[in-house]
Amino acid sequence: MRTQLLCTFTSKSKLNEIVDIIVSCNDVLYDKIYIFENKDDSNQLICTYNVEFIENYEESIIDTISLHRKKQSNTLYTINALNEVIREKNSGVLDKSYMVDWNEFSNTLLLTNEMGLQKIPTKIYQIVDTDSWKK
Repeated sequence: MRTQLLCTFTSKSKLNEIVDIIVSCNDVLYDKIYIFENKDDSNQLICTYNVEFIENYEESIIDTISLHRKKQSNTLYTINALNEVIREKNSGVLDKSYMVDWNEFSNTLLLTNEMGLQKIPTKIYQIVDTDSWKK
């Protein structure tokens, strides 16, 4: 079985509502939702959870994206952000064989938007056991 890491953004005030939605709309694998806090904005939360991979995944939950994770450094990233990191470190050249020093991005969420590469420092806020949550 292939898995897909999803990430849903929310605020502290909407966390319970979002977890309810995640649990009801998805078969969360491993029964865990890892919730990270943006260290630069403690009200912004990042909920990450694994689901079974779907080829043409369509967002069913608002403010949800697909992510990748480097376990050794606990770095969360999109492919577009990884490409920007490579360009930034490699004189503007996108070289897929470039070796990223993941330790530089330890406990960080890497995203891109209209302003370019965003590096969001994270810390664990809560781990939700979805089996217990359902009860």
